[in-house]
Amino acid sequence: MVERVTRKNENFESALPLTISAQYGLIDQNEFFDKRIASKDVSGYYLVRKGEFAYNKSTSSDAPWGAIKRLDKYESGVLSTLYIVFQIRDENIIDSDYLVTYYDTDLWHKGVQAIAAEGARNHGLLNIAPADFFKTTISMPKNIEEQRKIGAYFKHLDHLITLHQRKLEKLKIIKKSFLEKMFV
Repeated sequence: MVERVTRKNENFESALPLTISAQYGLIDQNEFFDKRIASKDVSGYYLVRKGEFAYNKSTSSDAPWGAIKRLDKYESGVLSTLYIVFQIRDENIIDSDYLVTYYDTDLWHKGVQAIAAEGARNHGLLNIAPADFFKTTISMPKNIEEQRKIGAYFKHLDHLITLHQRKLEKLKIIKKSFLEKMFV
């Protein structure tokens, strides 16, 4: 269903260093950390293209078994070879938006838990070989149309949540402004 991507940035197609955040997805390192973590020479990094997925094996409170995110925000970027990058092999068998939704759940954790040996955590980094990662199963409806409907539904819901978050931020600004003017 999915296959590993090991394409290196040998021709310097991208100079955008990415990181994977459980909360924000694949994002520019400079934006996330307020500094560049990647080395200056990124030719040995993986070149990730829009629509491809990456697995960050680092654990956090938001992602106890790491995070898997799709590159949506940029056309391409580069990732450290510590990450596992993959793409959908056949879009007629599995829907990309469904896979995004699936990896936002904890259903896939069971497969990772089974391959992460006891004591395999090394400073918050899970010791999972790519070959083992790709042996995990993906729970999904066999009907591609059902997958597309599920993926589209949650994509729409995420968009709606984003719109409401923006509205909330604007209302907070308005409230702050009123409070400042009221108590001068």
